[in-house]
Amino acid sequence: MANPARRYGRGFSEDDAFNMTWLKKFVEDPRTDRLIMALIVLNAVTFGLETSKRIVATWGPTLDFIDNVILAVFVLELAARMIVQRGKFFKDGWNIFDFVVVGVALMPSTQAFSVLRALRILRVLRLITAVPTLRRVVDGLIASLPGMGSIALLIGLIYYVSAVMAVNLYGHDFPELFGSLPKSLFTLFTIMTLEGWVEGVVKPIMDKYPYAWAFFIPFIIATTFTVLNLFIGVIVSTMQELHEKAARAELKAERELVQDETEPLLAEVRALRREIAELKKAVTKPE
Repeated sequence: MANPARRYGRGFSEDDAFNMTWLKKFVEDPRTDRLIMALIVLNAVTFGLETSKRIVATWGPTLDFIDNVILAVFVLELAARMIVQRGKFFKDGWNIFDFVVVGVALMPSTQAFSVLRALRILRVLRLITAVPTLRRVVDGLIASLPGMGSIALLIGLIYYVSAVMAVNLYGHDFPELFGSLPKSLFTLFTIMTLEGWVEGVVKPIMDKYPYAWAFFIPFIIATTFTVLNLFIGVIVSTMQELHEKAARAELKAERELVQDETEPLLAEVRALRREIAELKKAVTKPE
């Protein structure tokens, strides 16, 4: 009788291969992904409920039990993916993210690590991978970082030059607003956000310097209404390029699929044409 645990390959048995196949199907099953995503949302809800002292006083043990069960499921799911993917596991950025978050969640709940344990809620960001539209948005944001860096440098230069000018112009009379470079930078940042800049900054200065508007209005136009909107333009442009690239890739894949399906038919048609041509030659050939 054959040994059911007969070994083959590099030390793997048939039972090992069967278990690995079953585990791979389980990990790659869409229903498993949906279950994990539902648990992620549930875990985020439990963390939100734990912020209420009244709810914790009543349902604290129940919430802790749910958190522990969900964490155990996360650990098992992560271990299963590591077994199936092996060396490829750490080549995926989301896998590394999950590994770090679960590792932080497993740390002891002492005073020193309580903040790290709270970072488990970051796992809800994995929902981005489940929604294609959100994934495209994230891809667009990442792809637009080089262009956004150039715009950030531009706005930084305008911001710094304006802060130095404000110290020289108004620092002597308004030291609480522009008495130093850090104070000037903070005041200009407040103006850039358009939060109380009229009553808190500009009007008091214009009482002494009536033409101060000639400095602040161009600053607001250059930063808030112009340069910051460039960020939106860069992101939208990059996302449009990614969308067009994805559409071209999808169209190419469809064409290749159609070509693979029609190529055998075309080969048969060409073969029939050759046979018909040969039959015509045989029929028309003089005896």
